[in-house]
Amino acid sequence: MKMKNVFYEGQVIWAQIDANRHLRHSAYADFCAQARSNMLEKIGLSLSRIAEDGIGPVLFREELVYLREIHLNDAVAVTVEMTKYNAANSRFSFRHEIYRSDGTKCAVVTVDGAWMDLFKRKLTVLPSEWQALVVQLPKSDDYQDVSA
Repeated sequence: MKMKNVFYEGQVIWAQIDANRHLRHSAYADFCAQARSNMLEKIGLSLSRIAEDGIGPVLFREELVYLREIHLNDAVAVTVEMTKYNAANSRFSFRHEIYRSDGTKCAVVTVDGAWMDLFKRKLTVLPSEWQALVVQLPKSDDYQDVSA
């Protein structure tokens, strides 16, 4: 099965396993954070560029819905799609879906956030050259442009 918008693929390692012998809860968030980072790098917003410009993403909410177990040595793939964006205040929402290599969807992770000026430590609007990059991000079928 060929999936769209896969931004992370990897093997579950021993350090990611909990006492119940399945993927620990925080490892799901780690996979999704790496997938978002890979997605941003693909459109030209690498973490080093983001840091140079003094702007960084901040999350307000992260929701994880477990569907199936993931175990040691399973291969996983993480898709990412933007579900909401507000260019006027640079707020965003992303949906991640985590799959095992057999194609089973195991979890859905939704995050809401915005962009922060790292020097002022306050939310900020993205520079216009960044806005042109953000429009390239993959969007979900239920995507909403919530710009005011």
